[in-house]
Amino acid sequence: MSAFSPNSPAALGYRMPAEWAPHHATWLSWPRREGISFPDRFDPIPIYWVKMCALLSPGEEVHINTFSDAHEREIRGALAQGGLTAGERIVLHRFPAYEPWCRDHGPIFVKKGDDLAVVDWDYNAWGGKYPPHDLDDAVPQHVAQFLGLPLFSPGIVMEGGSIDVNGSGTVLTTEACLDREHIEQYLRNYLGVTQVLWLGEGIVGDDTDGHVDDITRFVDERTVVTAMEDDPQDENYEFLRENRRRLEHMTNEKGEALRIIDLPMPGRVEHEGERLPASYANFYIGNDVVLLPVYRHANDRKAQEILQQCFPSRRVVPVDGTDLIWGLGSFHCVTQQQPR
Repeated sequence: MSAFSPNSPAALGYRMPAEWAPHHATWLSWPRREGISFPDRFDPIPIYWVKMCALLSPGEEVHINTFSDAHEREIRGALAQGGLTAGERIVLHRFPAYEPWCRDHGPIFVKKGDDLAVVDWDYNAWGGKYPPHDLDDAVPQHVAQFLGLPLFSPGIVMEGGSIDVNGSGTVLTTEACLDREHIEQYLRNYLGVTQVLWLGEGIVGDDTDGHVDDITRFVDERTVVTAMEDDPQDENYEFLRENRRRLEHMTNEKGEALRIIDLPMPGRVEHEGERLPASYANFYIGNDVVLLPVYRHANDRKAQEILQQCFPSRRVVPVDGTDLIWGLGSFHCVTQQQPR
């Protein structure tokens, strides 16, 4: 389907809702010991998925993509150890993915009234960095078929972590990650947005080439939180200040200047000398809770307080993300919301 097709989601009245809009479910792809995302440090990783299920399932369904019979048995065992059971609230599906980054390979849902559809962007593991990825790429097709939803396939590569929408017509993305000249019409036609806001570089250590969900996030239709580094000697200092300068000149689709809230950074988080892309901006907004990765840093509490003010009707839950970030992602990277 061409980017200019009259049968695109936007032309048919669909739009991607904001993450804080009511969810029917959160989709996850459960990690595999045989995967490559957590070299030599897999043991603590499934516990994160158990925690996400425990925290999210009281407020919405949690749907989990599984790889095989053996994988499913491992998942059921891990859930049982956490006092959880697969059933109506936690649902397992044999939709295999090699790696657990559901934000990037999972379905992007768009909505028209009460009707949902799935946008199936191509997925190539961030430029072919981590083959194979054919199974991951097929996940949105499985989900759309399972839910009986229309499926739109733009035919270009796009990752969910590279975009953040306010739900009323504006999307944030980065020039470091997306090709500005070729992508803007696709964003308009497939997400139903009218305003595309472009930031610059991502944070150091991010192997996705600068995803916006590590930098700047909408928290309402006009307000963003944006990561800021206070240490002038830090590698991220100037990148993040340049992005803030851009935000100061931006408006939403109504022409309203953005309200900007600074979100601190957790300092340098590394493993074996490798800088990891730790950021408080990689939070996930559930129906009842906001999952906030924290890093045993003095700014953990400050980040929690800032986000709690942004989401007063939800409980902001800090979860130590030190082991999870070894996979170069956190809670937003592994989740995908299905609107209600």
